[in-house]
Amino acid sequence: MAEQKRDFYEVLGITKSASEDEIKRAYKKMARKYHPDLNPDDKAAEEKFKEVNEAYEILSDANKKARYDQYGHAGVDPNFGAGGFDGNFDFGDLGDIFGSFFGGGFGGGFGGGRRANPNAPQRGESIRMAVTIDFAEAAFGCEKSVTVERSEQCETCHGSGCAEGTTPEVCPDCHGTGTVQVRRQTPMGVFATSAPCNRCGGKGKIIHQPCKECKGVGLNRKRKTVQVSIPAGIDHGQTISVRGQGHAGINGGMAGDLLITVHVRAHELFRREGTSVLCEVPITFSQAVLGAELEIPTIDGKVRYDLPEGTQTGTTFRLRGKGIPSINGRGRGDQYVTVYIETPRNLNREQKEALKKFAETLGEGNYDEGKGFFKKFWK
Repeated sequence: MAEQKRDFYEVLGITKSASEDEIKRAYKKMARKYHPDLNPDDKAAEEKFKEVNEAYEILSDANKKARYDQYGHAGVDPNFGAGGFDGNFDFGDLGDIFGSFFGGGFGGGFGGGRRANPNAPQRGESIRMAVTIDFAEAAFGCEKSVTVERSEQCETCHGSGCAEGTTPEVCPDCHGTGTVQVRRQTPMGVFATSAPCNRCGGKGKIIHQPCKECKGVGLNRKRKTVQVSIPAGIDHGQTISVRGQGHAGINGGMAGDLLITVHVRAHELFRREGTSVLCEVPITFSQAVLGAELEIPTIDGKVRYDLPEGTQTGTTFRLRGKGIPSINGRGRGDQYVTVYIETPRNLNREQKEALKKFAETLGEGNYDEGKGFFKKFWK
């Protein structure tokens, strides 16, 4: 009885909902852990490495992954009975079959295609992180130092993975292509398809004497401090990119980027909507009635504003150019100030009497909203 294969998601240590990037990261981690160069003469590690490569071959291909998710291992099984077609042929493999004849993917929805050169330059992965800044720092911009852990090219072997004075051997099985031809029995006969080379793990080369510094990987993990310029006007949740500060590339490829998502702390007075700043300011009853010169807080500091007499609670006025700078450098927004009347408390007898006498002097002509409201109510 054939040995039961492990679930491919279990092999890579991920869930079925993992994204393409998560699948790729998991593969790189497991492949590095069980790589034959790092585990010489370890048959168990060699088998694990083959298992990891097989899992990644299926889960990194959208068509194969879909078949695997629906039918399990049977949906991606390339093997057939020695006597010919056994009824379990996966027609998705036709893309690979015709690709081996015509040098690329075959049209008509069959998928497949030529594998990338394993020794071609590959851009490094980007690093994502978050930074928290104050309201004012978001408004006017700032400089921040962030610490990242990233892979960098090994300084000893310059990324080759080989010990000093040695070079990698071109894989004799795949001749440096990273793939080998596999014969398959199909309803149309025996066809040759491409598969990752087991001997070199799809790399196209074999390192016999690994670099002692990086253990043959060509990369080292390092902690670095990076200076980041946060632009003026950035908003909560926006992401900025710092070019070339991500993980190092492979085979001379460019480094990835550092992607920083900005979180802005809430302010005790101000609230932001786009480039506008909103705030609420309390005023006294007498200020509302008689008018007053107010000191209004802004992100630039205090400014003076002449409050007109008879101001009602909830009135909003605008301070032009006192909002958030536009992130593209084109001007600034405005600040909107809403005033509310603070009702006095704990009045003494003398204050209450004075207020009663004042109220007795008022008539309908002193009010607008209340008079209109009660006319509507009683009509």
